[in-house]
Order: sequence, then structure tokens, then C-alpha cells
Amino acid sequence: MIGASVSGAACENKGAVARVVIDKVADHRVYWVALNLVLGDSLGPAQRIAARFAPLEEAFQAGPSVLRGFGLNEAQAERLSSGKILEEAARELERIEKRGIALLLRDDPAYPPYLREIYDPPPVLMCAGRSEVLSRPGVSIVGSRRPSPYGRAVAERLSRDLAERGLVVVSGLAIGIDAAAHWGALRGGLTTAVLGSGLNVPYPKENKKLMDKIVDCGGAVVTEFPLDAKPLGFHFPLRNRIISGLSMALIVVEATRKSGALISARFALEQNREVMAVPGNVSSELSAGANWLIQTGAKLVQEWEDVAVELPPPLRDELLAQAAGRGESRSEPSPEGLEVLALLREDGLTDIDDLADRSERSISELLTVLLELELKGWVLQHPGKRFQRRP
Repeated sequence: MIGASVSGAACENKGAVARVVIDKVADHRVYWVALNLVLGDSLGPAQRIAARFAPLEEAFQAGPSVLRGFGLNEAQAERLSSGKILEEAARELERIEKRGIALLLRDDPAYPPYLREIYDPPPVLMCAGRSEVLSRPGVSIVGSRRPSPYGRAVAERLSRDLAERGLVVVSGLAIGIDAAAHWGALRGGLTTAVLGSGLNVPYPKENKKLMDKIVDCGGAVVTEFPLDAKPLGFHFPLRNRIISGLSMALIVVEATRKSGALISARFALEQNREVMAVPGNVSSELSAGANWLIQTGAKLVQEWEDVAVELPPPLRDELLAQAAGRGESRSEPSPEGLEVLALLREDGLTDIDDLADRSERSISELLTVLLELELKGWVLQHPGKRFQRRP
């Protein structure tokens, strides 16, 4: 009897799964999920299939020989023609819905309008968090994975200042400048992270906490790849076109001449976005890419206002009017503050003991002056009582 009961339960469960599959296949979204499962790594063939077959369901009835004519390899063509892929896609769609992930198709009204403008928008987007954030005016900030203290500080400050004024800061969740941009934006407003992997496989792992924080704080984490897609190397250039595509402007903060950030800048130019860069130390290889962009015509950025003036009206006029109304500026340091400020560097950290030796002030006096400078926005404090002059 026990065996019969277990067997009956198993049959009932299979029946429930079958009903889910049937219900999902009746949902046109399952065909887009199926296309993404097969061609999520092959943007060209996916674009051609989506453009040729309307409704998309017809592609799944075309047969392998027809599909190979759109650039699919034999394995992809066979898989797309198999009825099993629709069952797999139905289960994938079930997982997406249970997690509360937004599935955005290119023809949906909720699809990000800036991204829809580009030459090769992803047919499918999956978004954790608030998908409406993807349609708000955004600025992307990208750069080195191994930034200097100067680069990290600039990225954090610039992101915070832009986010405080209602712009969404877009970046790629990588370590370094990307992470600094996300954390800075969270201090002032909203941010969007674009992954080069599936939402179930956040990369890099050390930024999983940051990814969760972005969602918890009302931002968005988005990808074009299936839930369990791994962070393969060629995914990241694909991801970069989405970072720039979601934005009105792209800013490079510290990048070598061979940096992936310059790939993002190239995408931005192709997409008719504004390209900007933060200047850096001419003797540093980390600054070579950003400085080269400025030499070749990118807008030089030092403050958030430098970004605002390049945005389209009426947004530009609104942002600059807000700044004028607030009378924004940093308070002038005290005479003691000016003396200490002269001992600090923008492109490096200075230890409190070194400051004491060079300033002829006690550590307690210095900490009082440094606190004043930090509150007025002139100084950044780092772990270990190390200080940096704010750019």
C-alpha cells in the first residue's frame, strides 16, 4: 500500500508538471525563453530568427535545415526544432516567475526605451529588482578593475552626485571602478547593474552582497543571459553594449589602453551616446585609456555638472537649475584645514602618523582638522586612518 501511495503521488506530480508545461506553451513568452536558452550566447542568429519569424512560434516548426540557414550550428538547429526545448523553457519561465524576475521582451512597452534604440538590442532581458528603473535617464560609469585610490574616490563621488540628482548610475558589477560606482550611487539614489552571466550565477562572487543591496534599495540587476548561464569570457563584451545602451552618456574613470572600458566607449559612440572621461596622472598606465579618450574628443569630466551640460534638454536645464537654486559649493576650509589639505594627495593615501611628522601637529589636533575637512567634502578617510584629498 505504501508503494502504491508513493507511485500514485509520483504520477500525480508528473501530471501537475505536464499541466504547467501545457499552460506555459500557450503563453507566447515561452518561445522567447526557448530562443534565449538555445541562442543566448549567439546574438546574431537570435536576431535573425526573431526578425524573420512572426509570430516566433513558426521558428520552432521550421526544421533544422531551414534554421541552419540563419547561422545556427547543427546542435542549435536540432535543439530549437525539438519539442523538448519548449518543455524546458516552460520550466524556466516557471522559475523566473517564482523568483519575481521581470521578463522583458523587445516589443513590450516596458522594454527600456534607450536600449531599444541601439542596433542590436537583446531580444530578451531578465531583471531582478524594479524593472521601471531601466527606463529612467541613466549615465554609465566604467573603468579599471584595479583602480588607484584616486580613481575609486572619483567614481564614488561622481556616482553619488549624479544619483542624488535623480540619474540612474549604470555599471557592470565588476570589482574596481564598477563596484565603486554602484556603492557611490547607493549613497545618493539608484543604480543598475548589468551582468555577464545569469541571475543565478552572480559574478564576481565577492559582489553578491552588492547585487543584493542594489535590489533591496530599489535598483535593478539585469541580464540577457538565461538564469544559470556562466560568466564566460565572451559574455562581457556583449554585456558592455547593454551598459552603454541603457544610458545617455558613458564616463570612463581610469582605464588602460587595452581596458574593456574602452570597448564600452566604442559601443557608446556607435550608439550615438555621449562619451566622457575623467583625466588622470599622465605617468600612470591606469590613466592612459581615459586620457587618450580626452585627446580624441571625449568630454573631460571633473564634476557632475560637466556631465549634466552634455545631456539633452530639458533634463540638462532642469539639473543645472536645481544646482543654481541650491547654490551648491563646498565650504571653504579653515586656515588650519588649508595647511593640512596641502599635505594630502588626490592620487594616493597619507597615513595619520606621516601627517603628524610633516605638520608639527599632534594626532588629536590633526583628527579634529581632518574631521572638519571630511564634513565639508574636502577629504576622504580610508581604513587604517589613511586620508586622501578629494578630487
